[in-house]
Amino acid sequence: MRLVGPVAGLAALAVGAAVLLTGAGRVALVLVAAVLLGLLVFLVVFFRDPERTAGDGIVSAADGRVLRVERADGRWVVSVFLSVVDVHINRLPLDGTFEAVETSGRGFRPAYRPDAASNVQRRYRLRTAIGPVDVVQITGIAARRLVSFVRPGDARRKGERFGMIVLGSRTDVLLPADRAEPTVRVGDRVRAGTSTIARILP
Repeated sequence: MRLVGPVAGLAALAVGAAVLLTGAGRVALVLVAAVLLGLLVFLVVFFRDPERTAGDGIVSAADGRVLRVERADGRWVVSVFLSVVDVHINRLPLDGTFEAVETSGRGFRPAYRPDAASNVQRRYRLRTAIGPVDVVQITGIAARRLVSFVRPGDARRKGERFGMIVLGSRTDVLLPADRAEPTVRVGDRVRAGTSTIARILP
């Protein structure tokens, strides 16, 4: 994400406010400068996008803590909950071609609750070497904006960026149970693109 404009603007305002602090009794300006600098730090931390080398096997699509590892309808579902301090860039769990990008759902329930599965969400349908794989960005109370970097027909490699969730939420990876086996447990910390969440079965 390119935030040069917003970050530069906040930095300029903060510096300008600081310059005006030439005398005593300028409490209001001190508070304004502190707030602006706080916002600047938040933007820099929140929108960070570190370079990463893809890990082994099937990797996590998101940074955060594993919330769910369950088998349902012939697929493994691995859910990762992202807090507001996690990197929010989503990455491909394995090489694939995007067959569809679909938005659905209603509401913004807490992403860690089971009923969050019906929240506003964006599903990425992938064609991969192990069969159909879905990655789902799910909104939460604060996370109400889903950002896509890809379109149907795009091909990407494992670990490449495909989207972003603005503020904390949840990302699900759905894998064919006959071709993949989870290697993580609920509570594990994972990193997008580098942490292995499943191994490919022969």
